[in-house]
Amino acid sequence: MTLSVAVQMDPIDSINPLGDSSFALMLEAQARGHTLSYYTPSSLAQRGNTVTARVHRVTVDDKEKGLHFTLDDWHKTDLASFDVVLLRQDPPFDMNYITTTHMLERVHPKTLVVNHPAEVRNAPEKILVMQFPELMPETLITRDEQEIRAFRAEFGDIVLKPLFGNGGAGVFRITPNDENLGSLLEMFEANFREPFMVQRYLPDVRQGDKRIILVDGEPVAGLNRVPQEGEARSNMHAGGRPELSDLTAREREICEIIAPELKKRDLIFVGIDVIGGYLTEINVTSPTGIREVKRFGGPDIAPLVWDAIEKRR
Repeated sequence: MTLSVAVQMDPIDSINPLGDSSFALMLEAQARGHTLSYYTPSSLAQRGNTVTARVHRVTVDDKEKGLHFTLDDWHKTDLASFDVVLLRQDPPFDMNYITTTHMLERVHPKTLVVNHPAEVRNAPEKILVMQFPELMPETLITRDEQEIRAFRAEFGDIVLKPLFGNGGAGVFRITPNDENLGSLLEMFEANFREPFMVQRYLPDVRQGDKRIILVDGEPVAGLNRVPQEGEARSNMHAGGRPELSDLTAREREICEIIAPELKKRDLIFVGIDVIGGYLTEINVTSPTGIREVKRFGGPDIAPLVWDAIEKRR
């Protein structure tokens, strides 16, 4: 089977090929003989029901940054002419991101968009997870200061974060005696129009925040991310140390509970975050971890993703 594949992603010259999951998926597509193209979201255009982009044919090479790709000249191309589009640009999950999902819906499912654009739009990382409160730490979504202060009075040690942030940006731990809550809420109110997420702090984060990757609803690997000393965030963008980690019985139970919802929404490639046996996020926009899992001796996940895609084609 030979597929024509387009990847909607951030500028390819800006990525780190050694740790980029989109790049891993591109390498696997190329190895399978699929024709590979690339474009950025800013080049999308819609006229009627026709969605086009300025698309480059691309060749990828597993080399250091700067030597990892070559591009042909761009051509304005109807995305409906492709068999598969990978929706892979990084958040923030803002109105620009949401608009791209509406546009990609015009070509899906004739052109298979992965992950499903309408379900990506309807399943923000920190909102879809609220469908499973029995699996989560106590969590509040609001921008109401009185509600947040009451939540803090109840639980003492809390975490405050933007609802649509990513990579650990803007995540704050507020301890019971911390006097900065008022200032932080003022800053959040000035910078974010959406509600905020507030969660009970989980001390087990010192042992790591585990990213579990699921393909077609099945867990395939766990990557524990241990925060640096003196840092509350474990995200790799924030310096978290990744290490391969087997799944516990509790983590497998979490995956089993959420799997039917992921399958119903046709979310092929998903990364969930688990701290101390509690589910904290379900990542569907642009999950990461493929290259780190393989580098630390785990399974090669990119072929599993492509097996799932080819099964649908």
